[in-house]
Amino acid sequence: MKFWQKIYLFSILPFVVIFNIASIMVIERNHNQMLQQEIGNALSENVSIHSSVIGVIPILKVYDSIDYEKTILTNIATGFVNKNQDQNIYIQITEGNRIVYSNTNFTMPEDRKELNQLTADEIRYILRDIGKRTLLYTSNLASINDKNYVFTYIKDVTPLYEERLDQYRFFAKVDAGAVILYALVMFLISKGLTKPIDRMIRMAKVIAQGRFSERVKLKSRDEIGMLGENFNEMAEVVEDKINQLERINNEKERFIQNITHELKTPLTSIIGYANFLRMTKVEEEALLDGLNVIYSEAKRLETLSFKLMDLILLRQGHAELRTVNMNDLIRESESSLQMKAADKHLRLVTRCVDGDVQMDPDLIKVLIYNLVDNAMKASTEAGIITIQSQTGQDFYALEVIDHGIGIPEEHLTSLFEPFYMVDKARTKSQHGAGLGLSICQSIAEVHGARLEVESTPGEGTTMRVVFPLQGGGGGERE
Repeated sequence: MKFWQKIYLFSILPFVVIFNIASIMVIERNHNQMLQQEIGNALSENVSIHSSVIGVIPILKVYDSIDYEKTILTNIATGFVNKNQDQNIYIQITEGNRIVYSNTNFTMPEDRKELNQLTADEIRYILRDIGKRTLLYTSNLASINDKNYVFTYIKDVTPLYEERLDQYRFFAKVDAGAVILYALVMFLISKGLTKPIDRMIRMAKVIAQGRFSERVKLKSRDEIGMLGENFNEMAEVVEDKINQLERINNEKERFIQNITHELKTPLTSIIGYANFLRMTKVEEEALLDGLNVIYSEAKRLETLSFKLMDLILLRQGHAELRTVNMNDLIRESESSLQMKAADKHLRLVTRCVDGDVQMDPDLIKVLIYNLVDNAMKASTEAGIITIQSQTGQDFYALEVIDHGIGIPEEHLTSLFEPFYMVDKARTKSQHGAGLGLSICQSIAEVHGARLEVESTPGEGTTMRVVFPLQGGGGGERE
């Protein structure tokens, strides 16, 4: 059963039950009030008859004649009947089994339990169904000349019950109309209330088919509107996760393709030269050249394997951080960097300040080495490479600056992807594989730092690593 159908049925059923119970209670209450009023009137009339009889008892005692008693009592009863002849009033006066007076047009019941042990100071009443009529019997007792006369005042209350039946018939019509109208209104309301839910169901199916950018459009500010907003937020999260998974999957595919490509080239050279030297008698000079190529390509494979291992370990987050002064760490690495710069006829300048940074020293040395190595590859002979730093209130920034060929703007967004090369020919000629900056990015992420690039083609590049500052600043050293 659909949700709108549940709302529809569970709203109609209580309405029908409550409406019917309330209407029945109103009809019955009204009927009972009118019946009690008729009973009260009948008792009053009976009391009036009794009073009239009591008033003539002294006269009846004087004459002490049965015929005279019957005449007087008949006159009293006839007077009351004539006065109320349009109200279906009946009076019966009996003495023992003898009927003194009666204007009834129906057979009186043989068993009249209301007369059992009736005393002179009480009036009893009872309702009886006689044929298709309902009659109200009121009875009292009067003692005249040692004879007990029973006065029965009877009123036809059938119209009250007919009116109640008419009210039920009218109510049945009103009930049917009200239920139909209510059912129509609740149908429209239930469909309207669940329409946003239907939209979300359809949109969920659309999203499940792969259209993750679709969203539910709801204008209401109630709980369903909040549900729609949460649904859209969930869809956005799902879309982001799917895009992230696709991006990661694409990166893995590119990573594998790049590894395969990077391994293929040196292996082809090694296999080719090794086979050539194995199958051919060559002079010593040619042999030496071939061995040099094999050695060079093998070193390239070794470098590639080391960098891949570093990248894998970094992405697994294996790092133990401790507080180290960055300036001291750079001083420790400066001699080897100066030697490498001298080999390439470059000059290395350091201008750094003290700053305590939470770090893994070995990883930071790898980061500095890779940044300086990239700067050297981009620099021309006799160029200058600068390592400098600055500290702020909550950061420590390390910069490696070169004045080389620079990086075109369109390459900046992909610069930190594994195996990405701006100038593939130049990178390969210097035994590069495009992994250095990817390793630097991973190291920065491990330390909660961010890696920034500023570059102008033909003027040079500034690589900046901004660490969260853990303590202390200091003076400049050179």
